Amino acid sequence: MTRMLTRLSGLAPMAALAVATLLAGPALAQTTPPGAPAPDAPPPVVDLYTEADAQAVLDARLIALKTVIGLTPDQARLWDPVEAAIRQAAKNGAARAAARAKAEPATDFLVVLERLADAEAARAQDLKTVIAAAKPLVAALTPEQKRRVPGFLGMSDRAGQPQPTLELWIFEDEQE
Repeated sequence: MTRMLTRLSGLAPMAALAVATLLAGPALAQTTPPGAPAPDAPPPVVDLYTEADAQAVLDARLIALKTVIGLTPDQARLWDPVEAAIRQAAKNGAARAAARAKAEPATDFLVVLERLADAEAARAQDLKTVIAAAKPLVAALTPEQKRRVPGFLGMSDRAGQPQPTLELWIFEDEQE
């Protein structure tokens, strides 16, 4: 019993500090500097992901893709058109997202469907451009190199299910 009282008495200073902190909390909260948002106000919306950030991420992914594939010097000569096509597709996707952000709100579901169809057709054309640019490079890759590409692009194997284009990082900036 004496040992338990000794332990409890050692907690008294900590308990006093905790009570003082709890009581001082409301007093400290009332001394919010002028012009500061109210404590329960939502934080301001700040777009932290800039266009430069998107460019840096794309640069890193392209470098990583090239590294993941492990291009030989002969294959590396076929890389530039692929990179240019991917960069253009990403740029087009970002432009579509910017245009969509500035567009008037849809008046009904048919407008939404039409915009969706237009975006899918544009992404399809961008993908066809990337495919055309990639064919010579892919023809020169080994089976092991080819195996590495789909997962890195964001493709998934869903037992015959279609691959949504927005899951590909090429079109990441187009996502909302």
